[in-house]
Amino acid sequence: MSSALDRTVRDLGEGSLVPLDSGQVLFKLDSYEANPVVTPQQLGLVWDVDGERRIGAVFNGGAELFEDKVILLPRCHRDYRESTFFDKRLGTERRCFENYVSEVWPLVSEDGVHFARLGDTPIRGDGTDHTHFTHGIEDIRIVTHGGTHLLVGCGKIRAPFKESDADRIAVYSTSDFSEITYQGIVESFDSRNAVPFPQPVGGKQYMLLRFHTNIHLDVLDAGIEQLLNPAKYRDEWQAVYARRNETLLFTSGDYVHEREKIGPGPQVIKTDKGWLVIYHAVGVLGEEIARIYGLSEKIDRGYSICAALLDLDDPQTVRARTANPIYIPSAPYETYGNKEYPVDVPVVVFPVGAFRRGDKLMVYAGAADKYVVLLSCHFQKLLSYLLEHCKVDLSPLSVRG
Repeated sequence: MSSALDRTVRDLGEGSLVPLDSGQVLFKLDSYEANPVVTPQQLGLVWDVDGERRIGAVFNGGAELFEDKVILLPRCHRDYRESTFFDKRLGTERRCFENYVSEVWPLVSEDGVHFARLGDTPIRGDGTDHTHFTHGIEDIRIVTHGGTHLLVGCGKIRAPFKESDADRIAVYSTSDFSEITYQGIVESFDSRNAVPFPQPVGGKQYMLLRFHTNIHLDVLDAGIEQLLNPAKYRDEWQAVYARRNETLLFTSGDYVHEREKIGPGPQVIKTDKGWLVIYHAVGVLGEEIARIYGLSEKIDRGYSICAALLDLDDPQTVRARTANPIYIPSAPYETYGNKEYPVDVPVVVFPVGAFRRGDKLMVYAGAADKYVVLLSCHFQKLLSYLLEHCKVDLSPLSVRG
């Protein structure tokens, strides 16, 4: 008899190929029919201010299979308030939130769509458990490495939105998602969206990072221990930062939808065709792709989901990279909201967890910094699309061996 999760997988969409006016072919992930799968109200992330109900946020959760269940580690917020600030980098007034300190609540689901709390102890970054960072823990990726689940997120050493140089790679580990051990932070540089490979390749431990607006691929000189004990390997981490110009993998601005920035997404997935990398981008979502998703006009600044395939034996070599997003925000809970689904940050989809189950790829993404959505496709269909429509001819990086 099939499990509840397998019954869900059977009914998930397989993705679709859409021809474009340019002659290119676009791949489109399917959105689960009952999205969003996790909302703040389901977790009690609500409160009242002067008799008015306020709704918090649950989003950007890393996801992984464990004992035939789906584990989700979303960041959770409540008791915050809206404000604005001037972004000097972009030269514009931007919306922000005050008292915005994130903690991560482990969730579990037998079918992949109905989630409940796993225990009642959150992962905190508010000074309760340690003082390495005190402004929240965000966007944890789950990377299963041998018998250990690495939880790699972003520890905020300064307040979100307004302050620069605020992000540090924060590392936890667990064997069962009940007992979670804090391993420390990488103090050497500002970075978020760090994703180690699930195993060494040719004796080298690769890791995706984001510096500035680009995606980098480097080798950890001390192997996985460099993550498990970051304080001990400070010199090795400083070397990662020093050679960042040599480890560039993808540059933002190559495509209009990646004009502002790009960054690593969920855990890297090993396939027989190469390493599947799913990443996010920020830029312009043009009229044609907007129309395909049922939108009436282009989006001047929006997040999207993209994909690439790295060589199986030499991840420094890029085999394929999408020239168009494989998913963009289109539903109210992903774009500008409505009465049923208010949003915090409009036009955002942010993939953090992904894995293969049977013949399907399941992607869990944050939506509008408020909800969790489930996206899917037939796994081989996406790989075939990458190899048939998105092949690139790039020289290998000179990554340190």
